[in-house]
Amino acid sequence: MEYFTFVLQCGLIFIFVDLSPISGDVSYSIPEEMKRGSVIGNIAKDLGLDLGTLTTRKARIDTEDNTLQYSSLNLKTGELIIHDRIDRESLCAKKSSCVVKQEFVLESPLELHRINILVQDINDNSPQFKDESLQIEIQESAVKGASFMLDEAHDGDIGENTVQGYSLQQNDNFKLHVKMKPGGRKYGELVLNKELDREEKKELVLMLTAFDGGSPQRSGTAVIHVTVLDANDNAPMFTENMYKASLPESAALDTVVITVSATDEDEGMYAEVIYSFDQVSDENQVFSMDPKTGEVKVAGLIDFEKESSYEMQISAKDGLGMATYATLTIEVTDINDNTPVIHLKSISSPIPENIPPGTEVGIINVQDRDSESNGQVRCSLQQGVPFKLVPSIKNYYSLVSTGQLDREVVSDYNITITATDEGSPPLSSSKSVQLSVADINDNPPVFEEESYSAYVSENNKAGSTLCSVAARDPDWRQNGTVIYSLLAGEVNGAPVSSYVSVNGDTGVIHAVRSFDYEQLRSFKVQVMARDNGSPPLSSNVTVSVFISDVNDNAPQILYPAPEGNSFMTELVPKAAHGGSLVSKVIAVDADSGQNAWLSYQIVKSTDPGLFTIGVHSGEIRTQRDISESDSMKQNLIVSVKDNGQPSLSATCSMYLLISDNLAEVPELKDISYDEKNSKLTSYLIIALVSVSTFFLTFIIIILGVRFCRRRKPRLLFDGAVAIPSAYLPPNYADVDGTGTLRSTYNYDAYLTTGSRTSDFKFVSSYNDNTLPADQTLRKSPSDFADTFGDDSSPEVGLELIFLK
Repeated sequence: MEYFTFVLQCGLIFIFVDLSPISGDVSYSIPEEMKRGSVIGNIAKDLGLDLGTLTTRKARIDTEDNTLQYSSLNLKTGELIIHDRIDRESLCAKKSSCVVKQEFVLESPLELHRINILVQDINDNSPQFKDESLQIEIQESAVKGASFMLDEAHDGDIGENTVQGYSLQQNDNFKLHVKMKPGGRKYGELVLNKELDREEKKELVLMLTAFDGGSPQRSGTAVIHVTVLDANDNAPMFTENMYKASLPESAALDTVVITVSATDEDEGMYAEVIYSFDQVSDENQVFSMDPKTGEVKVAGLIDFEKESSYEMQISAKDGLGMATYATLTIEVTDINDNTPVIHLKSISSPIPENIPPGTEVGIINVQDRDSESNGQVRCSLQQGVPFKLVPSIKNYYSLVSTGQLDREVVSDYNITITATDEGSPPLSSSKSVQLSVADINDNPPVFEEESYSAYVSENNKAGSTLCSVAARDPDWRQNGTVIYSLLAGEVNGAPVSSYVSVNGDTGVIHAVRSFDYEQLRSFKVQVMARDNGSPPLSSNVTVSVFISDVNDNAPQILYPAPEGNSFMTELVPKAAHGGSLVSKVIAVDADSGQNAWLSYQIVKSTDPGLFTIGVHSGEIRTQRDISESDSMKQNLIVSVKDNGQPSLSATCSMYLLISDNLAEVPELKDISYDEKNSKLTSYLIIALVSVSTFFLTFIIIILGVRFCRRRKPRLLFDGAVAIPSAYLPPNYADVDGTGTLRSTYNYDAYLTTGSRTSDFKFVSSYNDNTLPADQTLRKSPSDFADTFGDDSSPEVGLELIFLK
């Protein structure tokens, strides 16, 4: 133990480094049995490596054939340290050179250095005899100088640490001679120094000591029991001094390897030979020998990769203990019994989908324990994956990409690596490698439709849903999360955000305000879909919002205009025939479509059968010729309805005077009394007095007509005022077919300006169905001047033309 401690303390002093410039191998020499954690050497310094790169390059120690790892690497100091107990005897037995092979591996780029650790023997084993007691029978007839071979002591150490000599306990009959076998091993012979006398002493007990050359020296002992017998003067002899045999490593148990043979010239019991192995070793567990026949059989598992040859010492002894020795060498032949083993040394997963082709994503190591062609391995991948294996350094392969990856197409790859050796038959193995593809933000959101249309009725509620947009992003997680927003813009000079809003999560578009079709019929907004990637990607889509009309505007009557207490009167010639155009009700509706289709109806009239109105044109015509019996004053109540659902309407009153000239017309300011102040009580009063006043009114009208015929008609009005074109509201649209403002009619309108309580209108139509021109009341300014003479307030005639 003192020697062992000394060697451990001084072991580092004897470490040497042998850097081969050709192979790049690093060699160290250390004594066996060093403590765990002891420093073998600084491999980073020896290879000229920067300590900072050891971690980044994933520096590590691998075994060449993936056996027990005896050393490890300190990444902080770069030192190679003892990882596990190293016993030279269990590793190399009697081999003179014991080398532990390790591999120093670096990645990025891949770099491999072989490490050869030469294990030096220390004297940690004592010599040991096969049997603690040696039995020797010697004939008493043996002469002085006769020698008897003793069993050899076995020492697991080598060199100077193995058996160097023997010593014999002091006695009177024997002395010890030390000899050497052909293999260099020493053994002892017991030499008779004085003849034996069986009658005097039939048994002797001697102590035999074997010692080695280590420091401190170790020794082992055996007791020799000498039995004095009668004479046996011939020892067995083997037929050969060295036996050789071979067998495949697949040999089954009890397979006969070889049969040895020895003969003894003696007779009887002296010629009976017993065979046995002469050494204490592991071979006795692998092979067995029949003591009588000399057959050597397989007794244990044979593995070429563990031991390729065996060398054993065999002995043949006769019945009285005389023995002879021979050497048996058994060569083991390799068979392809080991499948390749795939080791995944390094893998990068997940891998970004935008890596360029040729990027290294993993390192594979393949080992096959067989030798020669049985240990040559080929690696391959299955078809259809964008990866390949590139051979690197000694059974190392780099797994590299061969094409562009797309996570949206394939997000995971299950790669199967197959390794096949070149044995006969070949053996193979497979290993699956799972690679995940990491997403990058390479896809912008895409709307499901190229454009969207939303339809909403006017007068909608604020916050009502118009439509929804949807965009899809095939990316993953936040790269595929879509957020919606409105792009800045204006609608009718106002920000688009004051009209609509969009839900950022769902894409639902809401109305911010109530829409009015009469002010805004359609508008467009831009919606942007943006993902949450970095940097974010986006796309836009156009949403067209169409506002549909609702029947929310009642017809508006432009003529006659029911403003204040004034009224307008149409003059109808007494000679008007049936179908003659009398007047026209003009109305418009701010709505559109069928909501603006107007229809006209006389809901009340003084004489229901005298006048009719065009349902769509609003033209009031006579249904029959006017007779003398018809009332001079005619009052019509006209209703104008649109075609909406529900429909809206408006009413107006039309006052007609049946007369050929104004001289016959009485005071006009009370014409509309019954209509302007129409109440139930008024109707009752009128009904009571109508009978009494009818006759008087009729007489007055007759007198007025006759009086007007005697003189030229004279206008009772101070002047005429035309309906200005600006009276028509700008928002109103004329719909074809409604008949509100048709272009086929022109009218002359003469209105008084001096009267504050009444208006009067003379209508002349240029339609073919109207009265002839000479029966109208259209006059030029000169005509009015002639008629009224020196009147300082001449009437002015203004032609009012209604155009579509």
